[in-house]
Amino acid sequence: MRLMYGRYGVDSMGKATLGIGLAFAVITWFTDSSIFPILSWACIIYTYFRMFSKNIYKRAAENRIYQEKTYKLRCFFTRQKNMLSQRRTHHIYKCPSCSQKIRIPRGKGRIEIRCPKCGATFIKNS
Repeated sequence: MRLMYGRYGVDSMGKATLGIGLAFAVITWFTDSSIFPILSWACIIYTYFRMFSKNIYKRAAENRIYQEKTYKLRCFFTRQKNMLSQRRTHHIYKCPSCSQKIRIPRGKGRIEIRCPKCGATFIKNS
């Protein structure tokens, strides 16, 4: 506990660099390239450098920049995760007129769907 007192610790950028370093380590097992072990160790050492750093404001600024640069990618994966979990209870259809996504509960049989955006109606199985 006292070792980490006044130190920055782990954040999302640290987790990402550690994951990239471990991925490079796994790639090293399957290739004979000499660059992957160097990249692996560089990522892991940089992760520990950030973790034990006492310059908290600079590490937080780095993490904020990382968060801003990866925002769209993280949102994409969050949306995909939510859509995957919703597919258990709902069907997701696209309106033939405007391509608006419409979520319909499963198990209702053959129903007429009215698009909330353009007002078009179409019939689908739920």
